[in-house]
Amino acid sequence: MTTLTLAAPTPAGRLGSGRRVLAQAQFANSVGDGAYLVASAFYFAKVVGLPPAQIGIGLTAGWAVGMVAGVPLGHLADRRGPRGVAVALAVATAVAVASFALVRSFVPFLLVTCLYGIAQTGLSAARQALLAGLVPPAERTAARAMLQATLNGGLAAGAGLGGIALWLDTPAAYTALFALDAAGFLVAAALLLRLPALRPVSSAPSGRLTVLRDRPYALVTLINAVLLFYMPLLSVIVPLWIAGRTSAPSWVVAALLLVNTGSVLAFQVRVARRVRTLREASASVRRAGLMMLAACAVFALSPYGWPYLLVGAALLVWGEMLLAAGAWEISFGLAPDDRQGQYQGFFGTGTAVARMLGPVALTTLVLGGGTLGWLALGAMFAAAGAAMTPAVRWARRSASRSERA
Repeated sequence: MTTLTLAAPTPAGRLGSGRRVLAQAQFANSVGDGAYLVASAFYFAKVVGLPPAQIGIGLTAGWAVGMVAGVPLGHLADRRGPRGVAVALAVATAVAVASFALVRSFVPFLLVTCLYGIAQTGLSAARQALLAGLVPPAERTAARAMLQATLNGGLAAGAGLGGIALWLDTPAAYTALFALDAAGFLVAAALLLRLPALRPVSSAPSGRLTVLRDRPYALVTLINAVLLFYMPLLSVIVPLWIAGRTSAPSWVVAALLLVNTGSVLAFQVRVARRVRTLREASASVRRAGLMMLAACAVFALSPYGWPYLLVGAALLVWGEMLLAAGAWEISFGLAPDDRQGQYQGFFGTGTAVARMLGPVALTTLVLGGGTLGWLALGAMFAAAGAAMTPAVRWARRSASRSERA
């Protein structure tokens, strides 16, 4: 079997420049995304006039369609080159975001959310393939951590702008946010064009999505998806828990998000530098599950004093950083170099699953179960973290057999 190489050897200076350009592109669109995440629901409800149920259906459908499209778009990045696909999907995302300012009924809203979900999910897969082509394997996790820290910085800045729009609470303010988000993705597309054009790397026949038959990798992706259910905790579950089960002041919610964002900015790169092999990655995910168990146990104590919320948030973000570092190394390390796009697209479906199902599932479990619900959630995280080590071993054995064959 003949396999094309990623590209000609890239000088160290160009590698460093490539990482900087990736980080700049990440920051450009994450500022607008931060504003969008904070204010979009209010816009859809107040300006467009959609009831909450329709907003929920539309957003869920968008991420569901995006989840299905991620693998084929990642495969397209392998076959056609990741830079061009990433640029096209960044422009498509800009078009989708700008279109939100024009919708005035449910059906157009549903169509635009589907376009948005497809473009965002595919862009993420193409970016991972681009990073894999630009950065040597031993440095990918550290580079991914730098991008994650940049993402969090941009989201924090954008959230501040979104807060201003909420304070103004006018259609013009919300429309300006959509324009800002669309402009950010166009800037990101222009920045990505400055990167070297990598040659297509997939040696698989056109249309062959081998990741869909890779059962060990599917299991690893499923375990990661279970752990990613931590994502709606600080944005949805803990605020509802604070309102209904504690006497904590409302500003504590902002403090918890500040703890999360600040910690990722300060420590994510340091945590990721300690993860260089699949063995270390598996151990990092296992520790992440235990840290999340501890966080859930502390959150369960918060009715006895709101400082427990701060401690729980600190434990949760530490688990988040351990999980991220381990998952990045695993997702890259277990994927064939000539199919990074489709494999990263498949691994990224875990995020879409957590976004779709997490709020509903955790609201029922935690708010309905109280202390026992928190402990059950923590036990789920710990079990998933422990399961990652044998799953990665199975995937490595399977990959070795495939290479020998």
